[in-house]
Amino acid sequence: MKHSVFLVFILYLSACTAARPDSNLRVGAERMECYLPVLEGKRIGLCVNHTSMVNHTHLLDTLLSKQVNVVKIFCPEHGFRGNAEAGEHINNSIDASTGLPVISLYGSNKKPTSEQIADLDIIVFDIQDVGARFYTYISTLTYIMEAAAENKVTVMVMDRPNPNGYWVDGCVLKSEYRSFVGMHSVPINHGMTMAEYARMVNEEGWLANKVKCKLLWVRMENYTHALRYQLPIAPSPNLSCMEAVYLYPTLCLLEGTSMSLGRGTDAPFTMYGQPDFKKGDFYFTPKSIEHVVSNPPYCNEECRGVSLKQYSNDSLKNHNFIDIAIIIDAYNNCRDQKTFFNSFFNKLAGNAQLMQQIKDGKSAEEIRLSWNKELNAFKQKRKKYLLYPDF
Repeated sequence: MKHSVFLVFILYLSACTAARPDSNLRVGAERMECYLPVLEGKRIGLCVNHTSMVNHTHLLDTLLSKQVNVVKIFCPEHGFRGNAEAGEHINNSIDASTGLPVISLYGSNKKPTSEQIADLDIIVFDIQDVGARFYTYISTLTYIMEAAAENKVTVMVMDRPNPNGYWVDGCVLKSEYRSFVGMHSVPINHGMTMAEYARMVNEEGWLANKVKCKLLWVRMENYTHALRYQLPIAPSPNLSCMEAVYLYPTLCLLEGTSMSLGRGTDAPFTMYGQPDFKKGDFYFTPKSIEHVVSNPPYCNEECRGVSLKQYSNDSLKNHNFIDIAIIIDAYNNCRDQKTFFNSFFNKLAGNAQLMQQIKDGKSAEEIRLSWNKELNAFKQKRKKYLLYPDF
């Protein structure tokens, strides 16, 4: 694709803006008038999962019905159908419905190989995210962009709302703690859509060797960052309700501790506790659940703790922030502070400072104040890449 034609495509896709401010939101994948002309005659790879719906039809089926030449499917953590457990190794496979190869980007390789994308012109990325740095779909997108840049393949992001897109908060990741659960120097809750985030990654030189990919994006209609978007489909097995989505940017930090977050119950990521927890009037017993979790922490043991479902509805939905007081409370009331933190915590936090601050007895307010300088700098950087009115 010649550079001038590529720029025309960028302008064309970006120009497809909202028709009326009072009409219903339309996600990028629904705006076929914007992207079908670009895909015509091209060899297409799709990075999709169960959330990649165009109204009530999967994007894959939608494109095939329009005679788009889809060559293969890439899938992220949780798999093409979204029913693999968190962290579960996913193998390459064949889609039974279409016969297309499904290439796992959460198995033997997280970055597409040159061989896997050599027969493609465009990779279309369309996955619902939740806006937290450690939710791995943004890491998958980053590796796709990197491989695409190295192999002269275009990436097109079909944009979707960020259900936590109306706030920005948390400590900014330090580069030495870069991992698949945190690849970039952004706060825990970045407040950006996937297309906005991809623009930042590309333009800030965050791809390996500062390469840039040919990046296209299909904007949504009638979206603003002030929108309280209700996810129509659970984005992963353990984020099964909106309360969990609102709590996730805070509670996921407890994945790096001895706490149970209710994996193996009917409402994971809306609670915390453990056997012998020192406080709380809420009790739960984690169990293995097929396609959701196998042998969760404290499987078949009764845990005492705190339910945050009502707190999420009453407070977080309207006044969102990383509530470090929850992490401090769990630490102060756990059965053994010496074994509370594990090696995963600093990767999730993106630094070693947060763990030490909690151990030192710092208050939630003192900890949050320590984030201000880097957080404010990020907020200024973020503004350059927004595609929609901010909150």
